[in-house]
Amino acid sequence: MPVLSEDSGLHETLALLTSQLRPDSSHREEMGFLRGVFSERSLSYLMKIHEKLRCYERQSPTPVLHSAVALAEDVAEELQAASVHSDQRELLQLLATPHLRAMLMVHDTVAQKNFDPVLPPLPDNVDEDFEEESVKIVRLVKNKEPLGATIRRDEHTGAVVVARIMRGGAADRSGLVHVGDELREVNGVTVLHKRPEEISQILAQSQGSITLKIIPATQEGDRFKESKVFMRALFHYDPHEDRAIPCQEAGLPFQCRQVLEVVSQDDPTWWQAKRLGDTNLRAGLIPSKQFQERRLSYWRATGTLPSPPSLRKPPYDQPYDSETCDCDGHFKGHYVAGLRRSFRIGCRKRPGGSQDGKVPVGSEPLELPTYEEVAQYQPQPGERPRLAVLIGSLGAQLQELKQKLVAENPQRFGVAVPHTTRPRRSHEKEGVEYHFVSRFLEHGEYKEHLYGTSLGAVRAVLARNKVCVVDVEPEALKQLWTSEFKPYVILVKPVVQERRKTPPLSPASEDEAALPDEEQQDVAASAAYMDQHYGHLADAVLVREDLQGACTQLRALLERLGTDAQWVPVGWVR
Repeated sequence: MPVLSEDSGLHETLALLTSQLRPDSSHREEMGFLRGVFSERSLSYLMKIHEKLRCYERQSPTPVLHSAVALAEDVAEELQAASVHSDQRELLQLLATPHLRAMLMVHDTVAQKNFDPVLPPLPDNVDEDFEEESVKIVRLVKNKEPLGATIRRDEHTGAVVVARIMRGGAADRSGLVHVGDELREVNGVTVLHKRPEEISQILAQSQGSITLKIIPATQEGDRFKESKVFMRALFHYDPHEDRAIPCQEAGLPFQCRQVLEVVSQDDPTWWQAKRLGDTNLRAGLIPSKQFQERRLSYWRATGTLPSPPSLRKPPYDQPYDSETCDCDGHFKGHYVAGLRRSFRIGCRKRPGGSQDGKVPVGSEPLELPTYEEVAQYQPQPGERPRLAVLIGSLGAQLQELKQKLVAENPQRFGVAVPHTTRPRRSHEKEGVEYHFVSRFLEHGEYKEHLYGTSLGAVRAVLARNKVCVVDVEPEALKQLWTSEFKPYVILVKPVVQERRKTPPLSPASEDEAALPDEEQQDVAASAAYMDQHYGHLADAVLVREDLQGACTQLRALLERLGTDAQWVPVGWVR
């Protein structure tokens, strides 16, 4: 390795070290890291600046004069009085250029060693009661955005203090305002005897520069820690309808199934979060999971939760009652096994209607829908497809939709062959239409015969690398809510048509148009019931207007399952 002389600078040393780096199979990653660091242009510039400063210290130069700006002004004044020759006019133009004047001002600053910042003087009318206290003057610049801080009145001292700093807001970005700071003035207006609502109004109406007079907190809290927690909201939220929120303007509205990035859980009651993909840098307040669960429990106990519409029929989609199509069907020459109206997976139906199916701990959907921690799941080539689960309200006709989907592409989509205890008919084959058994645990009953689908039948379809499509009653979701199946739930709803005075435009909409008002009310009530009780479980909502359009939408949704990244419960990918 070449030897460096005593006069070699850091820049030369750095260049020599970079040239001496050799590939090493056992430390390839470390060597690549060092080469990248040493090759950074910014580091090279810093080394050069360091060498210049060291040279300056060794030479200890002294300025010839401390007022180069004044000298330049005197020379310019002399030249203006008698600027006859071209050289004089050129010098006058040079002295008038802003770049040269700025350089001379910097020279004077360095020569005079005038490096300390100039602070604005304190006002003369400083209150005597905090003359001995540390006062901080903070000037913030904000546009039309909120300041990003909430205030409250201390119960013991009566002082107005900063209660919360919103992530990404103007106050947070400045780093000058902290939780616990006492606020004394806003733009010269004393706030000691004002209500927090009045102070918030002053802050909201202030545009551009805001000057705050603050007494810093005795112990400033730690700066925010980075958080990467993503939650899927399982309910709608509007802060302007929430009386419990400390500041409605600081609240963050969101829709059910929207993914939120929770950036702070320091407050056990009110979290700070951002909507995923939102361009607004400032976080907003949302109720914490524990607080929202307590509220839901209280509302349920007191009966103040919104009640679903009364239903005269079961709220789910039902198959046809005719003997020829209640259990199975043929669509364009392809046989598609059907599922029962009382379909259950992993449940036992007793005469009294109760179910004692064993549910894996931690695998079922939450009973109190608040938030669900999620992570991104990226399907990999050759990986087993996710299970596609259809749930629907009255009139969704899931069986017909599933039959058409599988018949159009039987190589891509498949259904699980169900089990039944009824005798095999002459045209039926074991394992094609049904698995014919004597008894089993998961089942539903129809016309004194038991029907059901086993988890093994679902696994058999997925093992053939097909998307298994099942239509179930929502209660069966708790048995499928596992990392093994990763169910993608699609809620299918029919279009609720108003009573028509003209004939339908197409045969596809003839059935919906022919429904009497009473049936339409049942369909609308069922859709509302499914939305309220099971809408938070759905990854997608499909509104069926006609069979072909619904099938096209469903196929597009399922095709994306194999390629696009999706948000799933965090336990499914860890």
